Amino acid sequence: MDWQTHARRLAADVVRPESRWYGPLAVTPRHVFVPRWWEHGAQAWELRDGVADTEAWMRAAYANRTLVTRIGPVHADRAEPGAALAVGSPTSSSTLPGLVVTMYRHAVIADDSHVLVTTGTGYGTALLCRRLGDERVTSVDVDPYLVTTAAGRLDSIGLHPHTAACDITADVPGEYDRIVSTVSVRPVPASWLAALRPGGRLVTTLAGTGLIVTADKTGDGGATGRIAPDPAGFMRTRHGDDYDRHTDELWEKVRQADGESITTSRYPLLYVPDSWEVMSMLELTVPGIDHRSVTDGDTRTVWMLHPDGSWARASAAGFLDAPTVHQGGPRRLWDDLERIRHRLNREGGLPLYGARVRIEPDGTLTLARGSWTARVA
Repeated sequence: MDWQTHARRLAADVVRPESRWYGPLAVTPRHVFVPRWWEHGAQAWELRDGVADTEAWMRAAYANRTLVTRIGPVHADRAEPGAALAVGSPTSSSTLPGLVVTMYRHAVIADDSHVLVTTGTGYGTALLCRRLGDERVTSVDVDPYLVTTAAGRLDSIGLHPHTAACDITADVPGEYDRIVSTVSVRPVPASWLAALRPGGRLVTTLAGTGLIVTADKTGDGGATGRIAPDPAGFMRTRHGDDYDRHTDELWEKVRQADGESITTSRYPLLYVPDSWEVMSMLELTVPGIDHRSVTDGDTRTVWMLHPDGSWARASAAGFLDAPTVHQGGPRRLWDDLERIRHRLNREGGLPLYGARVRIEPDGTLTLARGSWTARVA
């Protein structure tokens, strides 16, 4: 199996040859870390087995794309061969290599840095080990199976970083010059600030947003930095085998219900996760909205559901047709969305990317740009 040619092609697609990340990308066998994965089909997630189709395996593993390895509690490694379908939301993956490198670049990793990174499949850990040496890398995950499996696959290619199964929103082991999280958090765990050495840097994303936070530890135990100019999306931290969906009961109740308020939107229908800026601003304004969508022929319908019982449903028969909006519950979620779209339309942008970041020692985070501020606690 000539995986080396595929790895070199991937490296050339992601970085320039003079990059310090070219070598790690070119010599790390990504397929070792993703022998099986899930691909989204028409009705459900479909299992792919690399050994059963090595050509498709090489194409998938060495493409600059994310490979989903777990749906709900069902890891592709453990899925029964006959149970080739899964329904649910992704709970673990091998992040696209280009985004892994982007996160590492934001961390400004030096040759002598000691780095804490999240595990996942272990591929990102392998790149970091190739770059620094495995004695400088600690890799952690909340799922003991992921940590044990990744450690075994790292060992099979001669890499032996420090590994641990732990909840990174609680205590983390050791002290570090850099912490790079490829899961999203809200707020930034105070334990990260305690584990960072003076002048150390953390890089993460805020849950529910496309915002990459880069922040350097300050003398008071907090940190200051910026929101990076480029967006990224990662799965949220979880504390069990799957994510709790607190809006499932509300979803069944309001799927077709008439709203307490029925209006016509002035803007074309938007499924919020399709717009990084709008999604991020809405999450800062009203955190925790669950977004869902269905397409039936030419008609598209989107739902916004909040654990407090607020909801909105908007439908349109075409991309340019004004959607009809039903809303109910204690707050009007679509109105919150429209205020953000008004601002975007009026100003041509939203004050997110490039915003200043201040993180207090307890993890409370404040974003500021011009007269705009937002607090994340």
